[in-house]
Amino acid sequence: MNLQIVELFEKMGTVEFWDQLFRSFQILGPLVPILIAMVEAFIPALPLIAIVTLNVAAHGAVLGFVYSWIGSVVGSILFFALCRKLFKPWIARFAGKHPKVMKARNWVNTINKKALFLIITMPFTPSCFVNFAMGVSDFDAKTYIKIMAGAKVVMLLLLSLFGQSVVQAFENPVFIVLAVLLVVVLYLVSRYIRKRHNLD
Repeated sequence: MNLQIVELFEKMGTVEFWDQLFRSFQILGPLVPILIAMVEAFIPALPLIAIVTLNVAAHGAVLGFVYSWIGSVVGSILFFALCRKLFKPWIARFAGKHPKVMKARNWVNTINKKALFLIITMPFTPSCFVNFAMGVSDFDAKTYIKIMAGAKVVMLLLLSLFGQSVVQAFENPVFIVLAVLLVVVLYLVSRYIRKRHNLD
């Protein structure tokens, strides 16, 4: 068993392993990358940066971005609608009995549109949390969907750039440094914006 694990890790360290994985993923067509990006909107543990990287590696920068955007937006809309339908009435009753919850809900209800756009744009902001918070609020649904869809264009373009850097790194290791720097910068900016809006 241990020998098999060691062999697997050795294979994962080769270009051939990842090339074969990307080719296998590519054969599955657009449905799988879209569905994987959709699931991320429901499960915060899934790393969107890894999903976009895989989509870009398998389908190219343009299609990888498009599939990721469609899946992420559709998943966010579905989760938002689910929260508004099922959880909002319960949260409204709960908030009435707890001042801190009421205060947080009022903050979400009146959040600045530009601030909301920036928050969603940051790749390290958990989209599941944002979709839930907006879903149980009184924020206008159409306005939220427009802001969310636009912000995800920016966010996924940045992640697609990272994914393309990872793909290029197989040919030129310099791109690994660029990819790491991009992630660090995005993380620091994300932390700053979350702290500024009391999301940490």
